[in-house]
Amino acid sequence: MTALAHLIRRPSSGVRLLSSVLCLLSSVLCFTGCANYKLGTGSTLKFSTLYVAPVTSEALVPQARVLVTTQIREALLRDGRVTLVDSADQADAVLTVSLHSYNRTVAVSRTDDTGLARRFDVTLIARATLTDNRTKQPYFTQRPLEATRGVFTDSGLVPSEYEALPLLAEILGKEAVHAVLDTW
Repeated sequence: MTALAHLIRRPSSGVRLLSSVLCLLSSVLCFTGCANYKLGTGSTLKFSTLYVAPVTSEALVPQARVLVTTQIREALLRDGRVTLVDSADQADAVLTVSLHSYNRTVAVSRTDDTGLARRFDVTLIARATLTDNRTKQPYFTQRPLEATRGVFTDSGLVPSEYEALPLLAEILGKEAVHAVLDTW
């Protein structure tokens, strides 16, 4: 017991050397492990400039085209991986989006009358096409983008749906960024 206590109080030079080497090795491994780390997806895009064409609509959703176009452009600007341009002539790629359908589904019924809905799930479905402007070949065509949001009818269905439209547009903007910039 006294020999062990002696070693603990006064470590030998071999133990000190071993602990110094282990400390040095762990710090070297720690710093070199993060040396090649880079933020982002790591994939390189095939284009650097993008034109977002004004959104068209087959769905009967008033004022949605401008909201969705704005939200897609803002989401792409926030991401920062591509530069947005003002015309298709200046762009390497062109994104066209068409609002395809707008659906309303009863999610929750009222407690006092089960025949009436208290909450609806509204879904806005769009289709996106990304085209290489130089070769006129599509990267993808008619890719579905979908945004769903719950709306409560406490203040009326029409005002609730009107208030949910910017949120649906924001979701579609994020979906469009994912479709355009992430690996296909």
